Amino acid sequence: MSYLFLVLGLVVLLLGGKFLVDGASSIAARLGLSPGLIGLTVVAFGTSAPELLVSVTAALQGSSDIAIGNVVGSNISNITLVLGISVVIFPIYIQKSTLKLDYPFTVISSLLFYIFAFNGLISLWESIFLLVCFVSLNIYFFKTIERVEFSEEDAAKMKKQPVLLAIIQLLGGAAGLYFGSDLVVGNGTSIAQALGVSERVIGVTIIAIGTSLPELVTSVLAALKKETELALGNILGSNIMNVFSIIGFTALIKPIGVASEFISTDFIWMLGFTVLLFPLMRINFVITRLNGITLLLGYLLYLYFLV
Repeated sequence: MSYLFLVLGLVVLLLGGKFLVDGASSIAARLGLSPGLIGLTVVAFGTSAPELLVSVTAALQGSSDIAIGNVVGSNISNITLVLGISVVIFPIYIQKSTLKLDYPFTVISSLLFYIFAFNGLISLWESIFLLVCFVSLNIYFFKTIERVEFSEEDAAKMKKQPVLLAIIQLLGGAAGLYFGSDLVVGNGTSIAQALGVSERVIGVTIIAIGTSLPELVTSVLAALKKETELALGNILGSNIMNVFSIIGFTALIKPIGVASEFISTDFIWMLGFTVLLFPLMRINFVITRLNGITLLLGYLLYLYFLV
């Protein structure tokens, strides 16, 4: 029964995130916000909300391994599983701005995560530093990069949506995120205990993949449309924000304990895959289908050593 409720929790989480985005986007459009600003704020938050609520709930319930595993596992699966599948669908051609901006920030955020976790605790002051990075980076992106998620036509449709429906979607989405995260954490813990495996393993696999589904869907759809730069930007941006916002907000509410197994294994895999990404992008400025298969095999290798 715990498996059923875990899947139900993930579904409720994802639907909650979608409803939250739809409702908030409609209200934002009515308030006159531009499509680009809505994309940078409402949509970016909405797609990260499942990971955020799961990590916060896990930390508050004393399941810090799930809180950390959710983020580390999501970052690993984003680079290997999500990017691998996207590239197999259609190769990704790399723009120099990605190598100069998105990728360096991905490396920096991953290194900061590892350094802060190394002593076994992500403290209040470290969380504040991560949140300052989160706010500063968003201000920088907003001032220098136009990342539009909607067209003006989409924004016009949002304005036509009844206000009451938008409010219902917003509140329903928030409720879905709350109850979904509670189901995921509670049943994920129960499954770990029943199988005799650690919460860490459940966190970096089932829960991490489940909460990364928005990124997977977004990247696959972008690859099918051959909008490959969007697919890669979505993945790198998600990894950056997972650290700065999710770990930052979670540790602000309650400092997060980090088990030694994360330091000696999962963080090394996360950093290794992040470093591996550079030569894949730099060689001929294209990530090929063969590279995508390599990334997928890398994820399978990680799972093999994990279990």
